Amino acid sequence: MFSGLGWEELLLLVIVGLIIFGPDRLPKAARDLGQMLRQVRTMARGAASDLRAELGPEMADIDLRTLHPRRFVEDALFGDDDETNAADETGADAGRETAALAAGERPPYDVDAT
Repeated sequence: MFSGLGWEELLLLVIVGLIIFGPDRLPKAARDLGQMLRQVRTMARGAASDLRAELGPEMADIDLRTLHPRRFVEDALFGDDDETNAADETGADAGRETAALAAGERPPYDVDAT
């Protein structure tokens, strides 16, 4: 939960909380903040389950984390280009083997393709 905060930052937050709220009201303010965070998490989980229910069974295996805008940006900036380049290089002839033509040999001609 506090992955971005170190002990120094937490101590600073407690001291600032003591100054702002005072020692009498700080425990109640922390309790209220904890309840609010729990409610927000419950609402977010409920929204995700409602979305899955509305999308139906054909979309049950969708991962909602992939729809986050941050994920789109990360994939665009840091995504693997090897997958797309490999697909582009193989093209439509992915299942066919290609061999070099011998000198004077004519390339194959597909009547249906032209």
